[in-house]
Amino acid sequence: MTTNADLQKIREAAVPRGVSNMLPVFTERASNAELWDVEGKRYIDFAGGIAVLNTGHLNPTVKAAVAAQLERFSHTCFQVTQYESYVRLAERLNKLAPGPTPKKTMFLTTGAEAVENAVKIARSYTKRSAVIAFSGAFHGRTMLTMGLTGKVAPYKLSFGPMPAEVFHAPFPCEYLGVSQAQSLAALDTLFKADVDPARVAAIIIEPVQGEGGFYAVPVEFMRALRKICDQHGILLIADEVQTGFARTGKLFATEHSGIEPDLMTIAKSLAGGFPLSGVIGKAEIMDAPAPGGLGGTYAGSPLSCAAALAVLDVIEKEGLCARANVIGDLLKKRLSGLHGRLATNCVGDVRGLGAMIALELVKNGDVGQPDAELTKALVAKAAANGLLILSCGTRANVIRFLVPLTASDAIINEGLDILERSLVELVGAAAEAKRA
Repeated sequence: MTTNADLQKIREAAVPRGVSNMLPVFTERASNAELWDVEGKRYIDFAGGIAVLNTGHLNPTVKAAVAAQLERFSHTCFQVTQYESYVRLAERLNKLAPGPTPKKTMFLTTGAEAVENAVKIARSYTKRSAVIAFSGAFHGRTMLTMGLTGKVAPYKLSFGPMPAEVFHAPFPCEYLGVSQAQSLAALDTLFKADVDPARVAAIIIEPVQGEGGFYAVPVEFMRALRKICDQHGILLIADEVQTGFARTGKLFATEHSGIEPDLMTIAKSLAGGFPLSGVIGKAEIMDAPAPGGLGGTYAGSPLSCAAALAVLDVIEKEGLCARANVIGDLLKKRLSGLHGRLATNCVGDVRGLGAMIALELVKNGDVGQPDAELTKALVAKAAANGLLILSCGTRANVIRFLVPLTASDAIINEGLDILERSLVELVGAAAEAKRA
């Protein structure tokens, strides 16, 4: 039998260290919210392939749609010969996107590609070059998206120089001591000190920060950004790569604020595990680039487009937006209850929209003392006990929950039991070490 250790030796010899791995575990098979490694160990999956599997591993509807497409053809390149699934998917997303303005959609392969193309489109339409992002943001690992990302380690280490004409404003997060007023004031200072707003093509923001720690943008702040962009002729880009497709209780997280972005980037759970991303935008803006300026050889794969159409069917027929709210309530109730069951006050905050939930770990209940060490240990301990969870945050002290929206309450509660047991084991071991 091939073991995880056998494959790990091959991995270390064949794959560069820059491609990091959370666990020395190799998946053999998966179904909905469970997966099994090559040694037969079962895991409950609260990671969802980093927000890719809102409809679960190998969703039967998605699997059938891809199998049917594979019987016809796997690839032609949309720029050479077109195919129906691409245009049907674009048409459907245009109707689902927030706001009344007519939309158009293009497809790509990765989230970073979607962000890069959104910036290209914004620059083409506005004839401006500067872009503003926010601290703590994650927009990708390519050169431009790395520059937009508001976190140095590990994403920017040794990769400079960064792209020109990219600026950052502080992200509004009351929990970390940055008010909306302070963030807006800093943006105004940026306009006065660093970049004329007349040179800014776009402001890009995640409605809920992903890698940054699952901090939601306050509704009032999103509305204020919309007004600022309208005032200065700046395009507002909503990066919905991680937040989209029912995760936050709405099809798109931007809907919580009631604003209409000019452009929106999508990926991850769009195609249920198949690589697909896109840019949805106001039709006039999307038509700014000249023919041939947008596209890619694998962009809008027919297999992925078929999968995405099936994903939208599943979200609609199974009511996954409503289900996300039910899951979120369950997660928040159980996580908030950890306070009374632990020997130490390590739970700093429990927050989230829909089923995009975060648990922030601190020392002695103090927001100013993030506990990155406990967070890292909890990820490892939970995996040892059969639960996959992810950490995130600029301070590396947040556990993010991305359980498939198709998971049963029984599976979710089983996973939360493992999480609680793992945390109790770690806290107990720490207390025992102190007494010794």
